[in-house]
Amino acid sequence: MPRRFLTSAAAGALSLAGAAHAQDTYVTVSGGGSFLMNSDNEGSFIGDFTTGAGTTIPAGTVLPDGTAVGWTTEFDTGWTVNGALGRDFGLLRGEIEVGYQSNGVDTHTGVTAAGIALDSEDAAVLITGQATNLGVSVGDLVAAGEGDVKTVFVMANAIAAFDNASPFTPYIGGGVGVGFVDVFYAPSATTIIDDDSTALAYQVKAGVEYEFSPFTSLFAGYRYRATSDVEVNAGLFDAQFDVENRASIVEAGVRVSF
Repeated sequence: MPRRFLTSAAAGALSLAGAAHAQDTYVTVSGGGSFLMNSDNEGSFIGDFTTGAGTTIPAGTVLPDGTAVGWTTEFDTGWTVNGALGRDFGLLRGEIEVGYQSNGVDTHTGVTAAGIALDSEDAAVLITGQATNLGVSVGDLVAAGEGDVKTVFVMANAIAAFDNASPFTPYIGGGVGVGFVDVFYAPSATTIIDDDSTALAYQVKAGVEYEFSPFTSLFAGYRYRATSDVEVNAGLFDAQFDVENRASIVEAGVRVSF
C-alpha cells in the first residue's frame, strides 16, 4: 500500500511538473522606434465662433455652432518602451502588457474652417475680438509644430509561437485594451490643444525570437498599434476634435521565463 501510494504520488508530481512547465510564467521588456502616422484632426466649433481680423476675412465674421474646422498634423519619429507579464501555454501565450509611446509634432498644415482654407489668412482670424492683424499667417503660425502626443497603453495580448528545430521561433499576435492619450499642440508657443482622453486600443505584431538560454530569449519585431480617434477640446477657441493615433513600431527586447 505505501509503495502504491508513493508511486501514485510520484506520478502525480511528475504530471503537475509537466503542466507547470507547459505554463511557464514570463516577463518581457522591449523598446524601439515609434512612427506615428499623420493625423487628420477633424472637429467642429462648440457654439458660435466670431473671427478676428484675417487677411481677407473681416473681424466679426460669425461661424455658427457645429461649423467644421480641422487640419493635418505630421509627427517626428518617437520612441516606445513596453513590459509584459505572461504565461506560456505551448503554442499560445497570454499576457498583460503596459506600454508608453511618445512622438513629437513635426508640423501642422492645411487649416480649414467651413471648408475655407485658412493657411494664407492672418493668424488674428483665430482670436475672437482681435481687431488688427498680427502680421503672421495661420500657415506660418502652425508650421512650427511644437508639441507631442503621448500614450500609455494597457493591453491584453494573445501570441502564437511556432517552435521548430532551430533556435529561432517566429511569432504573431495581437491585443486589445485601453489607451490613455495626452495631446499637446502648441505651434509657435501658442497652445491650441492641451487635453487628454481615454480610447479603445488595439494592436497586431509579428517577429522572431532567438533562444539565448533555456530561460531567456531575445526578440525583434514589428507591431501596428493604434487607438480609436481621441476626442479632445481646443484651448485657443471653443472646438472639439478627433485626433488620430496610429503608429508603426519597430522594436527589440528580451523575454525571461521563470
